[in-house]
Amino acid sequence: MSTPIQDVIRVAVVEDQPLFRSMLERTLGQTEGLQVVVSVGTVSDARRALRPGAAHVALLDIDLPDGNGIALGVTLRRQQPELGILLLSAHDAMDLLLDLPSDVAEGWGYLSKNSSTSEELLVSAVRSAAVRETVLDPELLARITPRAGSDVAQLTHRQYEVLRLLASGLSNAGIGERLGITEKSVQNHVNALYATLGIDADPSRNPRVSAALRLLEETGPGI
Repeated sequence: MSTPIQDVIRVAVVEDQPLFRSMLERTLGQTEGLQVVVSVGTVSDARRALRPGAAHVALLDIDLPDGNGIALGVTLRRQQPELGILLLSAHDAMDLLLDLPSDVAEGWGYLSKNSSTSEELLVSAVRSAAVRETVLDPELLARITPRAGSDVAQLTHRQYEVLRLLASGLSNAGIGERLGITEKSVQNHVNALYATLGIDADPSRNPRVSAALRLLEETGPGI
């Protein structure tokens, strides 16, 4: 279940490259409504600094000198179930989200350092992580195609477009603006793709998160 966005979202940055870490600090620290409260470069430092309640969102590099951000995120999430997790990686390893343990799998985001990730997207992904929503790197999503025989392959072209934009963190209004259609039309497409993918309105699960994970599960690299 999503939690309300805080008035000020406290962010922990765990990134071992000093230059990139300082860029993240500056970008997030200068954004209204965000505050960088932890900035470290190792797993051990992160474990010491990220006590319960210290941050609302942990921005974690996957490759750290004394471990990896995914294992760190799993540990932190089990200790702090409301903590949002946003992964960064120099490798296009978005499908690693499918291997997360089921008890902590909901609401992880993923951005690639190699894509043209903008400051706007970074900030949006942090805000989404604060309410346990999943945001996936839009440039990586643009490169994937549905696997033959999968439920995702049964979607219409428009439904598939909507699903990819949904998975990249856009709201229905944002999707409508991107595609030049009304918000009501977007909602109709969302309802139809949920039906095709068998995603129900279980109140214990966020259907947009479930849809994003199904997109990852049933697609592969484009030809």
